[in-house]
Amino acid sequence: MNRLDFLKEQCTDKKHYPLLLAACRAALTGGFILRDLYGKPHTITMKGEINLVTEADVASETAIVASLQEDAPDIDVMAEESAGEDLKVPAGKLWVIDPLDGTTNFAHGFPIFAVSIALMENGQTTIGAVYCPLQDELFCCWQGGGSWLNGEKIQVTKTDFLVQALVATGFPYDIHAKLDAVISQMRAILPKVRDIRRAGAAAVDLAYVACGRLDGFYEMDLKPWDTAAGWLLVEEAGGRVTDFAGKKYSPFYPEILAANSALHPLLVKQLA
Repeated sequence: MNRLDFLKEQCTDKKHYPLLLAACRAALTGGFILRDLYGKPHTITMKGEINLVTEADVASETAIVASLQEDAPDIDVMAEESAGEDLKVPAGKLWVIDPLDGTTNFAHGFPIFAVSIALMENGQTTIGAVYCPLQDELFCCWQGGGSWLNGEKIQVTKTDFLVQALVATGFPYDIHAKLDAVISQMRAILPKVRDIRRAGAAAVDLAYVACGRLDGFYEMDLKPWDTAAGWLLVEEAGGRVTDFAGKKYSPFYPEILAANSALHPLLVKQLA
């Protein structure tokens, strides 16, 4: 049985199905490349003092874009390694791609990283796919269709007290310039929750909120490809996604707070 056969069974929307299939097929394609290159010597270049790019980022992106252009040739692409710095909210349809979310983890042999692919339409994500190749976990979602992990429907947690919550965060690449803000956020959140995790891959963190492994996630200074797919995963799994102040979220705004509906306002209060 083809591992994507469940999509046809669960997604009966004729508009969404072919594009959902395209996103998942591309995510698997990129993920297989990452899995093959994992643990081998890497060619590393630097985009910043601590911001890495490996040959795997480039190879995965090339394969993903080729796959999407084969399945959906009329849709433009915004991919991390080729997007440049002028990032604007898209009009119409746009694939937003992170070919390797968690590059630092990948380069160090730390086994938490993913491919993230979102289809955005006029600034709203309508389809998302996040694939964790070492765990062979494919998360996917479509607008109005719920969120899924390897063919099983997933939901956020029902945790309603901060002291019971496991929350994730991440740190910006320009940590030296943002250190005071990061420490202030940690000081506000850490004493109130059960614990904090910092896995180093925002797409994975959001997928883990969607499937209930985490109760919440917050981070600043992210890029659209880090969160575009995970945003919809969390919302379709019953969670809430906003900025730190609880206002409407966009992947083109550089802060995100995701949690179940009970914890979300409590985390907003702490971050305020």
